[in-house]
Amino acid sequence: MSDSPPAPGVPLPAPDPAPADALAERRGEASVVLPEAGSGIRARILAVIDRPLVGGFAATLGVLAALLLGSALISISTILVYIVLALFLALGLDPIVRLLERHRVGRGAGIGIVFGAFALLMAAFVIFVLPPVIAQIGQFVRAIPEGLDEIPQSEWFLSLPGDWQVGIGVAIDQLSATLSDPAFLAAIGGGVLSVGIGLVAAISGGFIVVALTLYFLASLTSMKNAFYSLAPARSRPKLSDMTERITASVGSALIGSVTISSLNALVVFLLHIFIGLPFPALMAVVAFVITLIPLFGSVIFWILASVIALFSSPQQALIFFIAYLVYIQIESYVVSPRVMNSAISIPAALVLIAAMVGGTLMGVLGVLVALPVTASVLLIIREVVVPKQDQKT
Repeated sequence: MSDSPPAPGVPLPAPDPAPADALAERRGEASVVLPEAGSGIRARILAVIDRPLVGGFAATLGVLAALLLGSALISISTILVYIVLALFLALGLDPIVRLLERHRVGRGAGIGIVFGAFALLMAAFVIFVLPPVIAQIGQFVRAIPEGLDEIPQSEWFLSLPGDWQVGIGVAIDQLSATLSDPAFLAAIGGGVLSVGIGLVAAISGGFIVVALTLYFLASLTSMKNAFYSLAPARSRPKLSDMTERITASVGSALIGSVTISSLNALVVFLLHIFIGLPFPALMAVVAFVITLIPLFGSVIFWILASVIALFSSPQQALIFFIAYLVYIQIESYVVSPRVMNSAISIPAALVLIAAMVGGTLMGVLGVLVALPVTASVLLIIREVVVPKQDQKT
């Protein structure tokens, strides 16, 4: 065959398709051999769907595991409460220990000083406050029937309209019948027994909480460092800053709440002494417990104590009503801003919701920790969640 070029006008022969077909076949073979990403996961899902008994058995095992875990948590709920209470007490006492450290006092010595002062306060409470409170509880219980009998002869009752006297008289008769009911007395007896058992359990739990608080307070720095080591190295500075701010907020909020409640109890005690109202020690303890509720505790006690004071004298009740209202204003605008200056501002609605949720879950302890926990959550949202969302476009 000649290698000379073809004559003009003669068409060139078509290229051989064999190489292209071979390339396509090789590509097809490669696509068959190499599976698509995620095909293994889809295959496993389809296998589970094709075998519903296996899937149902696995789901049942998961539910049983969740139920067992929930039952275990319920069984150790008391221990968890002790741990949480001790941790919050350690966070609340840590600012005082750090204050002593800044005055060149060792941490061990500072912890000893703080717990020594706490022990003295508890001893003073048991010796000087608890006996009159117990005695006044008995007096209050005995005074209820006598007070109900004296209401129809009181001046303020006789000054009421006739319809009001009839309605209040019916309510008094029903309440007196309830108090004299043997079933009600038996229930009270059972309640007193339960209170006694609970008191013994509280004393034993108190020793556990004190021991845990000492341990947490002594090892708080090492616990924080261990927590920081769980995060990546690049995130540790920010995590450390956030943790220090949260723990400082928790400590200041707890100290502030206890301080304000103690001031409330002192004011209530002095008002009852000066006005001449009965049960000053008992009402002071009640004021301390109720005013632990943030923002609304003082108002709740103000209404409750004013109603109780009415059974003694309307004039005394009016004096207490006005005097304690003045103190509430001083507390709101003078005391609270100075005591709670390190806490994060929280909307009133969130304060109320947090107090109700905490009280429902953990009682008085839940109410006490509701404010610092809410403040910590808000701090995390403002410092971590919101900046991340702002960076997204």
